[in-house]
Amino acid sequence: MTDESFTYERVKKIFDAGADQYDWQRRSLIPDFDQFYGIAASLVRTEQAAPSILDLGAGTGLLTSFIAAAYPHAKLTLIDFSEKMLARARERFSRHPGEVRCIAGDYAAYAFGETFDFVVSALSIHHLEDADKRKLFKTVYGLLNGGGAFVNADQAAGETPFFEAFNMRQWEREVAASGLPPERIEESKERRKQDRNATVADQLGWLREAGFAEADCVYKRYGFAVFYAIKPK
Repeated sequence: MTDESFTYERVKKIFDAGADQYDWQRRSLIPDFDQFYGIAASLVRTEQAAPSILDLGAGTGLLTSFIAAAYPHAKLTLIDFSEKMLARARERFSRHPGEVRCIAGDYAAYAFGETFDFVVSALSIHHLEDADKRKLFKTVYGLLNGGGAFVNADQAAGETPFFEAFNMRQWEREVAASGLPPERIEESKERRKQDRNATVADQLGWLREAGFAEADCVYKRYGFAVFYAIKPK
């Protein structure tokens, strides 16, 4: 078994185990939760009543639920390697009037066979090795219709070791003050051992290399960032 497959299986096991508690813990584990998710959702902008949206590493469908509130007839495709997470997503969107498809699989390798108006992701892509992130951004570019956009709300490494340590200290301080039980905090720290964070500068470079001439980090607070990249029409 390679180190890569070990990481994949380890992350899957951790998220399977935390599926039932995932949503409510987000508010304690993510500083400025509402702004982080709210800004990401607000970047899905279109005059279409039923845009097609692909959520990579969708988990319980938390980010997509923010978007679906604005576009109740959107065509939703959610992919995640955790069946338990997707079970929660299916419950969440059981009354969504638009088409909903949930796929259990590895989004970095899955052949979708169609294109989308928007590709979104939240707190997932940082689990990939840098070379795989770079490859994925090229894949995302190909999955988008002309004029479509990629929105990625994710973790980001500090630009230097000093700022990486600084960001982690700030996160630990805020999480400790959130009221989350200590055992939940320790579980989150265990999950973060599987992180493969990349800097904002590197990720923007990979997005532009993939073809996104318009790409920027539109929000950043310590180690959390929202990236917005638009494919030319």
